[in-house]
Amino acid sequence: MAKYGDVTKSEWIKEHGSAPVLLDAGCGAAMSGLALWEGGLDRINYIGVDISAAIDVAKKRFDEKKIKGSFIQCDLQTIPLPNESVDLIFSEGVLHHTDNTERALCSVVKHLKVNGRIMFYVYRKKGPIREFTDDHIRDKLQNISPEEGWREMQSLSKLGMLLGELDIEIDIPDDISVLDIPKGRLNLQRFFYWHVCKTFYRPEMTLDEMVHINYDWFAPKNAHRHTEQEVRKWCQDLNLTVEREIIEEAGITIIAQKKG
Repeated sequence: MAKYGDVTKSEWIKEHGSAPVLLDAGCGAAMSGLALWEGGLDRINYIGVDISAAIDVAKKRFDEKKIKGSFIQCDLQTIPLPNESVDLIFSEGVLHHTDNTERALCSVVKHLKVNGRIMFYVYRKKGPIREFTDDHIRDKLQNISPEEGWREMQSLSKLGMLLGELDIEIDIPDDISVLDIPKGRLNLQRFFYWHVCKTFYRPEMTLDEMVHINYDWFAPKNAHRHTEQEVRKWCQDLNLTVEREIIEEAGITIIAQKKG
């Protein structure tokens, strides 16, 4: 809601008629789709698409809630729907896990009607040290077993806990532009997290929960990060007029309308 707003109660949703078709591109187990759209799914024709067997979990969730939905297991780039056949596309944190984020966006946008809207979120590029460690650790995990990867994430997560439990704040006096580190006061663990290496920490979580989150970040082969300039250029090239743009440290959220 913070990123996209309450879309089912927005003024623009009325532009798409009384029963718009919504394509959840990369729905997974439909957690994000239900979180954002559940309030309007009694009048929205939902189509969930995912490459994995998580699609079965998504269907089960819809069935349990007695919500109608259609589900297709396929690659985002070969969705068996006609071009310009859907009113709305939602793709939360999925496009950057394909081989090429821009190409994946092009593939799903072709299914969007003229004047339809797409909502998507992609990871944002961080500073050079964090970008290096992200790729370095991800490459390491591709060459070891999941069990070994989990053990590696345990040691990394313990470092995050150590830094977090110190509960120290540092005050960076000046922007360090060569490393994309802004000036300002920041908790030491958060400084390390954003600018050196992802070591997730929350005091209310167990070590296993933090390991899970860190592993989930590093395990996928593809996890591309992008700049806001890149994302704006993609939208421009695809005749998408950006109506809402949220830029955060972690990622970029877009709501855009497709023009003719």
